[in-house]
Amino acid sequence: MLENMPHWLGQALSNWRAGADALAIARPELTVATRLTLDSPAFADGARLPVRFTDDGEGVSPPLLWRDLPVGAASLALLVEDADSPTPQPLVHAVVWGLSPDDGGLAEGAIVDDGEGDAEGRDVGRNSYRRQGWLPPDPPTGHGEHRYAFQLFALDGGAVLEGHDPGRTALIAAMAGHVLAAGLLVGTYSREALAPIGAVGPSGALA
Repeated sequence: MLENMPHWLGQALSNWRAGADALAIARPELTVATRLTLDSPAFADGARLPVRFTDDGEGVSPPLLWRDLPVGAASLALLVEDADSPTPQPLVHAVVWGLSPDDGGLAEGAIVDDGEGDAEGRDVGRNSYRRQGWLPPDPPTGHGEHRYAFQLFALDGGAVLEGHDPGRTALIAAMAGHVLAAGLLVGTYSREALAPIGAVGPSGALA
């Protein structure tokens, strides 16, 4: 949807960003000293996301790998947010609850609508468009680079989620006080600015 924003409007809003300090991983109730490792075979930390995973490509979720989990981790939760969306809070691109620490990662395209979850307890929640599954990045043209924060939380056995298809608010409430370790992987994406068309003369014709 944001790809339809006019270039001039995206440029005008370039300084309007949610900010990294608004990410869930920065919240005091979720911040812990222990760090786990979150990687992707598709992109490096801080590097540009391949088009395949965005709204300009196939729009599938990227593959993820995790390791260095703490002893006692009973489950994992994943939250992907856009720290640079022109909104008061980061735009949510994915919520996944109940990941097994033993899985070691998520395959490409794994974050999809799963109804009320699967038999193993995993549940794909709602993104900011209130749909289950992966919301492909689609930053406004002219708004500059966006940082997509893949945040993975290792949880103890006391973390309980009420209901299914969690959104950001429910996820944070369920995780508060139960985070043993957290990991962060950032991918970036932007839409290029429009090419200049040249100077305009007094008559309105192109120079």
